[in-house]
Amino acid sequence: MMQPATAQEVTFPAPAEFPCDHLRGYLAAPAGSEPRPGVVLVPDVRGLYDHFRDVARRLAAEGFVTLAVDLYSREDAPELGDLDAVMRWMGSLPDRRILGDLGAAARWLGDHPRVAGRQVGITGFCMGGQYALMAACSDDRLGACVSWYGLLRYARKSAARPADPLDMAPQLGCATLALFGADDSLIPPADVQALREALTAAGKQFEIEVYEGAGHAFFNDARPEMYRADAAAAAWPRAVEFLRRHLA
Repeated sequence: MMQPATAQEVTFPAPAEFPCDHLRGYLAAPAGSEPRPGVVLVPDVRGLYDHFRDVARRLAAEGFVTLAVDLYSREDAPELGDLDAVMRWMGSLPDRRILGDLGAAARWLGDHPRVAGRQVGITGFCMGGQYALMAACSDDRLGACVSWYGLLRYARKSAARPADPLDMAPQLGCATLALFGADDSLIPPADVQALREALTAAGKQFEIEVYEGAGHAFFNDARPEMYRADAAAAAWPRAVEFLRRHLA
């Protein structure tokens, strides 16, 4: 494993369709000066907090120039209480804007001197896993996707959220690894099976892994009530190897 040489807060341009002063992120890069593959990291619903800065540094230590994106660059991160509040907030987010910001992040990262045109992948967790998968279905710049317990089906669609990941699955544009916990109360096994069937029917390149004894957010060691060490220890090298293989 390499050691990250740099880790810093950065800004980058917003997409023209959804302009703002700038988008914010956290960039972690491996030691050395040679170009390395890039990875856009999409945090969960609570935004870019210290856990995801740590995950960015871990990915950099594995050899990836990693940009963790602040999805709330235009507003403060939400104050979220119970699960109902979380789901209401997620239901209010405009998918086109989020995906536009992730496209801008991929473009900026691909042009960064430490990536210099090498392939860029995407990974995300919970809500971020949902948007990572949706980005992989809508952005042909991406070379690989690892989605960690990303929600797959919207309870209610709207003008802001017209299509969920299961709707978009047949348009998947890059190799994708989807990781789930068998005991995840937010993602029914039927949804995971529906994803498997949709990607198989469309002839897509994908892998799905379901970890027994693990629920939602099983990788998040900042949330001890959710963290499952065995599943996290098995999933991390699987994700790293997948990104390495498809972004080489």
